[in-house]
Amino acid sequence: MNKLMLKAGVLAISVISASVAAEVSPEQAAKLGQELTFIGATRAGNADGSIPAWDGGYSDHSVETVRGTNPFAEDEILFTITQENLNKYKENLTDGQVAMFEKYPDYKMNVYPTRRSATYPDKLWPKIKSNALNAELAAGGNGIEDFDTTIPFPIPKSGLEVVWNHITRYRGGSVTRNIAQFPVLANGDYVTVELKETLVFPEYLETGRQEADDNVLFYFMQEVEAPSRLTGTVLLVHETINQVKEGRRAWIYNAGQRRVRRAPNVAYDGPGTASDGLRTSDNLDMYNGAPDKYNWELKGKKEVYIPYNNYKIMDPELAYEDIIKAGHMNQDLIRYEKHRVWVVEGTLKEGERHIYSKRVMYVDEDSWTASIIDHYDGRGELWRVGEALNVQFYNQDVPWMAAEALYDLNSGRYLSLGLANEESTYMEWDISPTREDFTTNALRRKGFR
Repeated sequence: MNKLMLKAGVLAISVISASVAAEVSPEQAAKLGQELTFIGATRAGNADGSIPAWDGGYSDHSVETVRGTNPFAEDEILFTITQENLNKYKENLTDGQVAMFEKYPDYKMNVYPTRRSATYPDKLWPKIKSNALNAELAAGGNGIEDFDTTIPFPIPKSGLEVVWNHITRYRGGSVTRNIAQFPVLANGDYVTVELKETLVFPEYLETGRQEADDNVLFYFMQEVEAPSRLTGTVLLVHETINQVKEGRRAWIYNAGQRRVRRAPNVAYDGPGTASDGLRTSDNLDMYNGAPDKYNWELKGKKEVYIPYNNYKIMDPELAYEDIIKAGHMNQDLIRYEKHRVWVVEGTLKEGERHIYSKRVMYVDEDSWTASIIDHYDGRGELWRVGEALNVQFYNQDVPWMAAEALYDLNSGRYLSLGLANEESTYMEWDISPTREDFTTNALRRKGFR
C-alpha cells in the first residue's frame, strides 16, 4: 500500500564559501523536520508552482522490485527541449547541457511534471539532526568529525559541506548490484562490461560498527564478470571518512598476475575500471573520494531540469541496444523534471594536478545526489558532462540512480554505467555482509583464472 510520509521544510541559509565551518546552532537545527525537510531541503514549492512542495516523498514497501514498475507511467510530457527552442529554456539548464544540444542536432529533453519522490528511512532523521548539531569538517575540510552514518551537513554553509553530503548520502546501507558499463565509441559501437558491486556502510555489517571501523565510511567490492579478457579482476576499497588522518585503502586482484596488490591509483584522476579512459576513479557515482584537490565555492541554489524518476529506462523489456546510441543515450527513454539544486564550483588548487581544472556540481536538494556535473579541462574549456539518472527505489526508501553517463564533448564518445535491463538479478538489498567479506583474503578468494 502506497504511503506518503509528510515531513517538513523551508530553507534559509547564508551562502558562504568558507573551506571549513562548524556545526549549526540549536535554533537552526530545530528547523529540520519543521521548516526544513529532515535532510535540509526546501519543503515549499517554487513561485510559479512548477516545483511542488515536498510531501514526504514516495514509498511503497509492498513492491518487490522497482525495475519494470513505474509509479508515474501515466504522467505526460509537458514539453520537449530541442535545438530549435533551446534559448527559451537556457535559464534552467547547465552549460554542459546546453553544449550537448549544440553538439548533437538530435539531442532533446522530454520534461515531465516534477515529482519530489525522494525520501529516506525514518530511522535516519534523528541521526541527521544530530549531525547538524555536532558534525564538523576536519583539518582542511578533507574529513568529518563527530559524524553519524549519513548527511553530516543538512544545513550547509559552504560548498565543501555540500560535496560531503553527496559523498556520504544514503544508498541503502548494504546492497549488491549487478550492472553493466558501456564505453561507447563515437559511432555507437560498444563492448558490454558486466560488473558486480557490493557496497556496505559499517553500521549495516552483521556485527555493526566497531572500533576497527572508526575511520571507515563504507566498504566496496567491484568484480568484473565480462568481457572475458577482464573477467576475474576484483577491486576492494575501504573508503575513509577523515582522509587527512588516513587516505583511501584500495587493493586490486589482477586476474592475469593472480595476485593482490595495493592500488593507490584508484583515486582522483586514476583510470576508472574497464572504462577505456572515459572516466577517472573519482567520476564513479558522479563524484567520490577526497575533495582536497579543489577549492569548493557554494554558488547558491538554482532551478534546473535534471533527470528524475527514471523508471522507464529501467524496463527489463528493453535491450541495451535500445538505450545505447551514437553520441548519447536514447533521450526518448530519459525523464527530466525541474528541481532545485545546490550549485557548487570546484576549482583546482594551485600546485595540485588533475585532468579536470574545474568541476561545477548541481546537487539535488531532496537526495543530495550530484545530478549534473560539468567538467573543464586544463585550458578551462568545457570537456565532459556527467549526468545521473535519478530514481527512487521506493521499496527501500533509497534515492539512487538508474544509471549515470559521462559525455566527452571533444571525442563524441561517452560512458554509461548502471543499467541492468538484461541482467538476471539487479539490486539485492537483503544481504548480510560481514567485516571478513571485505578483507584482502576475501579479495583473493573472489579472484580467479
